[in-house]
Formats: sequence, C-alpha cells, structure tokens
Amino acid sequence: MLGFVIVAVVGALAFAAINFYGVKRLDAGTPLMQEIAGAIQEGADAFLRHEYRIILGIVLAIAVLLGLVMSWYTGVAFILGALMSGSAGWIGMRTATLANVRVANRARETSSLGKTLQVAFRGGSVMGLAVGGFALLGLGILYAVFGRLLGQSDPVNLMVEANWLGIHSIPFTMTVSGYALGCSIIAMFHRVGGGIFTKAADMGADLVGKTEAHIPEDDPRNPATIADNVGDNVGDVAGLGADLLESYVGSLISSVVLAAYMFYITTQSGGDFAPSLVSKLISFPIMFASVGVVSSMIGVFITLVKKISDKPHHELNVATWVSAGLTLIGNGVLTYFVFRGEQFPQILSFNAGVMSPWLAAILGIISGIVIGRLAEYYTSYDYGPTQRIAAASRQGAALTITEGMAVGMKSTFFPIIMLALTVIGANALAGLYGVAMAAVGMLSFVVATVSVDTYGPIADNAGGISEMCRLDPKVREITDELDSVGNTTAAIGKGFAIGSAALAALSLFASYLYSQVRPDSVIGFKLVLNMITPMTLAGGLVGAGLPYLFSGILIEAVAKAARQMVDEVRRQFKADPKILTGESKPDYRLCVEISSAGALSEMKGPALIAVLTPLLTGFLLGPEFVGGLLIGATLSAIMLALYTANAGGAWDNGKKYIEHGHYGGKGSEAHAAGVVGDTVGDPLKDTVGPSLDILIKIMAVVSLIGVGVFQRYNLLALFN
Repeated sequence: MLGFVIVAVVGALAFAAINFYGVKRLDAGTPLMQEIAGAIQEGADAFLRHEYRIILGIVLAIAVLLGLVMSWYTGVAFILGALMSGSAGWIGMRTATLANVRVANRARETSSLGKTLQVAFRGGSVMGLAVGGFALLGLGILYAVFGRLLGQSDPVNLMVEANWLGIHSIPFTMTVSGYALGCSIIAMFHRVGGGIFTKAADMGADLVGKTEAHIPEDDPRNPATIADNVGDNVGDVAGLGADLLESYVGSLISSVVLAAYMFYITTQSGGDFAPSLVSKLISFPIMFASVGVVSSMIGVFITLVKKISDKPHHELNVATWVSAGLTLIGNGVLTYFVFRGEQFPQILSFNAGVMSPWLAAILGIISGIVIGRLAEYYTSYDYGPTQRIAAASRQGAALTITEGMAVGMKSTFFPIIMLALTVIGANALAGLYGVAMAAVGMLSFVVATVSVDTYGPIADNAGGISEMCRLDPKVREITDELDSVGNTTAAIGKGFAIGSAALAALSLFASYLYSQVRPDSVIGFKLVLNMITPMTLAGGLVGAGLPYLFSGILIEAVAKAARQMVDEVRRQFKADPKILTGESKPDYRLCVEISSAGALSEMKGPALIAVLTPLLTGFLLGPEFVGGLLIGATLSAIMLALYTANAGGAWDNGKKYIEHGHYGGKGSEAHAAGVVGDTVGDPLKDTVGPSLDILIKIMAVVSLIGVGVFQRYNLLALFN
C-alpha cells in the first residue's frame, strides 16, 4: 500500500510543481495587467495569511482538547489533516493568482479559445494535483507512522481500548478520524470565510456598478472590482480545493473505520474474520485512491499536450472521461489481485465475490457522473431550465427569482433518486463497506474534477483583468466563454461533493453506531437506531432544522458585508464624481479590507455550530439524540445544498444567456432583472451550498470521535 501511495504522492506533487513553474514562466502581459494582477495576488495572500492566523489558534486548541480527552495521536493526526488541507489551498490559490493574468494575455496574443483554455486548465491542474497529493501524503504518514511503526493497523491491535477517562475506542479509527476532522475544519473556514468574502464583494460590485451606475462588470471605475477578483481566489479556488479534499478524505476514512469495527465485532463474537483480510480492507481504499490519482495525472497530461479545439466543454470532458476510465480499469485489476483467494465473512455482505467493492465503487462513479450531468442540465444555458429563467427576466426581477427557485427545487429530486439507488445497489453488492466504496469511487478521480473546477475562477479573473485593462473586446469574449463553462463545471463539482458527502455521511453514521459497542456488549450487538423513540425522533427534528439555521447565518453574514460594500462604493462615487468619468482612480484597498473584515469576523460562528452542536447535545441528551440529529441534518442538508447550488448556478448562467444577445442583451431591462437574480443566487451557490456538505461531514466525524465520551458522560445518564 505504501508503495502505491508513494508513487501517487510523488507523481502528483512533482506534476503540480512542473505545471506551477510552467504557468509562472508565461508572459504576464502589459505593465497595467501586471499591476492589477499584483493587487489581486496581494489581497488574496493577505486574507489567507490573516485567516490562517485565526485558524491556527483554533486548530491548536482543538488538538489539545482531543489529546487530553481522547488520545495524543488523535490530536497529532488532527493537526496533520489541517496542515495538508491548508497547504493544498495555499498552493492552489497562489497558482490561480499567477495564472489569471497569463490567461488574459494568452487570449490577447492569440485570440484563440483553445490555447487560452489550455493555460487556464494548466493553472487549475495545480490545485487538483495538490488536493490528491496532499490528501494521500497525510494518509500515507498516518499509515506509516501510526499504522505500521506504532502497530495501530495490525489486526492484533484493532481492538476497543479504554483511555485514562474510561472512554472506549479502536486507536487506529481515532487516528484517521482525527485526520479527517483536521481536513474538515480547514474546509469549513475556507468555504465559509472565502464564500462570505467573495460574495460580499461580488454583490457590492453588481448592485452599485451594474444596477445603479450602469457600468460593465469588472469596470476599473468600480472600487469593488479588485475585491471581487480576490474573492474568486479565496472562495472558489482555496475554498473549493479544501472542500473536495475534505470530501475525499472523509470518504476514504469512512471505509477504514467500518472495516475495523466489523472485524472487531466479528472476532469478539466468535466469528471467523481473517486478519489478512481486514488488513486488505483497511489498505484497499488508499490503494484505490492512489490508482485514481495516477489515472487523473494521465488525463490531465493528455489535455495539456493534445491539440485543443475551440470547444472548451468537450476538452474538459476529455480530461474527466480519460481519468474516470483509467481509474475504473486500473482499480478493477487492483481489486482482483488484492482480494483473490479470500473468504469473506457474512458481516461484509460481499455478494458479488472478489469484485464486490469494485462494483460498488463503479456505482459511485456512475452516480457522480449522472448527478454531474443533471447539474449541467439545470445550470447550463444550453438547456431549457436556464433559458426559461432568462426568458422570465423580460417580465422583471420578481419572475426571474421565482423561476430560478422553481428550477432549483425541481433539480433536487432526480439526484436524490440517483443517490438512493446507489445506496441500495452498493449495499446489495458489498454491504455498508460497499456504500463507503461508492463514495470513494465517486471521488476517485478528484484530481481531474478539481482541475476542471478550478479553471473556472481563473478564467473569471482573467475576464476581470481584461476589462480593467481595456483590452480588445475579443479577449473578454474568450474569457466569458470559458467562464460560462466554468459555472457549469463548478455546479457539476458541487454535485460530486454533495453526492459523496451523502454516501460518506451514511458510512460515518454506521461507524458512529458501531463505535458504541463495548467489550461487554459485543455479543448480540445490532446495528440499529430506533427512530420511533422520542429521543431519536427529537434529534431528527433538531437536525433537520440545523442546516436552515446554518444557511440563514451565512446569508445574513454575506448580506451584512455586502451592505458595507455597497455603502463604500456609493461613498466613493459621491465623494469623487471623477471616478465615473475615469479621471480619478478609486480606492480598491478599502473594499478589500471591508470584505476581509466581514469574512474574518463572521466565519467563526458557523464553524463552531458544526463542531459544538453534536458535542453539546451529546453531553446533554446522549448518543440516541445525536444519532437522530445526524440523520435529520444529513437529509435536510443534502436537499438544501442541491437546491442552493443549482438555483444559484442557473441564475448566473441565465444572466449570461441574456448577455450573449438574447432578450435585448446587455443594458436591457431583461439584463437588469438577470443581474438581480444572479445577485440573489450568489450567496446560495458559492457560500451556502458548498458549506452544507462540509457541515454534515464535520458533524458526523465529531460525533464519531466524541460518542465514547458522551455515551459515558451525559446528563441523562447522570439522572438515570
């Protein structure tokens, strides 16, 4: 296994370094282009440095708490997870701020959509490769140091042990869970902080610049334009990378934890479960992911070296399909050679024999592709739903919003059906381990998925730079075409993240139930949570309401920061009328500071809700209530995440459909209504939607880590 990991990690990080320096060597354009790109880079770096200083204190506090209450190795693994996720986000954002101006310049020099796409994709690939490389690097360290060196993954040590507080757990499951929690914490802060930053700037720029002053998007006269472009990097690049890295790690560790507890329960109940088999079950997901990383590297490489057409969607699909196809083939061979000759105990439910986990992973891949295609259908302006939103804009903003809400709500149903079929099919093939492998399969080519997603905000930034530098309109046409495809790929990526979160959360929930087993309760243990009991049902009700509270806080935070941005832009226009005539230069720095202050002050509350809710309710009301809480929150958050992501994407591309000359084009009443719809959708698709899948995984992992504590120490148990 470690050999697989080493090849994947070294290959991914080396390829990322090559692409980083390949982007850096390209011409950055005119002095004005370099000046504006430098301001964007400076703003993004300053925000991320400030954010990391805040996160550092929180990470250290949580690590100390985990070390004291659970074990020292849980705290260390937590820090390692935070470090890996933070490193991937920093490198990806750094590359994006270098690539944006080079994409604009390539469009300026060549007027070629294909050649410009290639530069944007090369920049995005650094984020994708960093996500896969750093995720596996951290897991490889855990397996080498804690698993092998300290013997935690040895089947002899896969036993429930009590720590100094009398809290029971399997040590290796606590180690990998701590790592997953570290990744999740960084993802939450990046998504929440970055989402508030970017949408406050974007909404402020649109509401005053487009709607009131009637100046184009990214016009240099608008003081909020630099902040808007900075936000694209901190929210849609660093945030996106941390989000999918966290989803990736969460799906991997869910299968590992399940395998460990299944082995423990079977062997302690007198059943037959070969030690060699559990070792393979624990190692298999990491090897599967390693094959996916190498396959994605090939898919990315082919896209970077082949002759690119002027059809960006087709070219990006090449990278995804090649990566997915090679992942399927490579892991089919891997599965056969890993599990051949093994006898599978009944608890695993490997009903398709040796190939059971591979077939379950295929279902996950198919599910991810179908959910992605559904997201494309509902958000791309090539299809009816988004075109109907654009058509509704002719009658005003109210109907734009109404039509967009309808599209978003309808868009949730078929993805949910697909997820339900995947859960049923994966469970029939390989039990709960198969459900976990379906989540692993869905994100097995995450390198390609993130590379395709990250190219979008790079292209968006390139369009902003071209507008601010008054480049030839042809440049903006090229970047707008790339950005439009980027909106769709982002919606597809969010679909993958949400779908994998649902499957991983189900696996983690099963692990949560398994982790309540104690040495004296192994015999006759059943994986059951009675939903009819008042405590569990009450937990489900509270859990279902929690994502709405969480989302409301996020939208309110965006609105608060956006109002400050609007006031500042209006103040500058009023104080110096020469800004709108182009005779004076606006103060971009103040707008960047407003977005930064708003994001940094508001991001801590939602993150603490995710961490503290399962712990507080567990200490007050016990593990049954938390079990209901997890079910309610997961079901509610999945629906809300799909709705917000797809509705927001559809509103955005509905506006772009009008801007391409339909229904009066730019400057028309339909366009003004489309801008309002896009503004309403901004915090939904880029702040709320991406944060909800992290919410349910953080809650699941925190519950998994904390159940041993609040099962033993809770208020109800004290009075009973």
